[in-house]
Amino acid sequence: MPAPSKRTQVHRHPERGDYDRATIDQILDEALICHVAFNDGDSAPRCLPTIHARVGDTVYLHGSTAARAWKALRAGAEVCIVATIVDGLVMARSAFNHSMNYRSVVVFGTAREVTEEEELHTAAAAITSHVAPGREDEARMPTAAEYRQTLLLAVPIEEASAKVRSGPPKDDEEDMELPIWAGVLPLHTRPGEPQPDPQLSGDLDVPPSVSGYHRPGGQ
Repeated sequence: MPAPSKRTQVHRHPERGDYDRATIDQILDEALICHVAFNDGDSAPRCLPTIHARVGDTVYLHGSTAARAWKALRAGAEVCIVATIVDGLVMARSAFNHSMNYRSVVVFGTAREVTEEEELHTAAAAITSHVAPGREDEARMPTAAEYRQTLLLAVPIEEASAKVRSGPPKDDEEDMELPIWAGVLPLHTRPGEPQPDPQLSGDLDVPPSVSGYHRPGGQ
């Protein structure tokens, strides 16, 4: 990963900036969704949540060909991708010093529409696996007709940075003796009890992608 650019350099709390590619990859892989910001063809700002997946040096994005906002990305509009994981609520003695422990990544780039058949399959499998690891081996993959309804975009990971906060609250010295509880409330993404589709045919076992579900790198 090259040195941070003017856009990826962390200025607010620079000590939290992390430009290591391994850190960036780990956060992209663990974050369940991302938000995609760009200007549409009328120079109006857009920010949309969507499913993503990383394969090597590329982030794949998933959307509908019918979505007007995504057409700007297909046409080459510059994009900003943000993925965030909240690890805990930081409870300080003062309201001002409350915070969150988090890991986030920002990626800037220009999206490329995926049209080649093999890469379409690669992107579809990666996105399915990103949502539920192993599900790509259990579910039917898209047909040619379904690919025509889906817009898959590839964004190179060339201009990116991570920002990470961890640890206890940072109260002002004059507040340290206040009789107020302070600390961190950890947060984790954990699955609940699987709810079978009422229209399931036959007595089917819950597959491993569901019964053993967990986020990569998570708890």
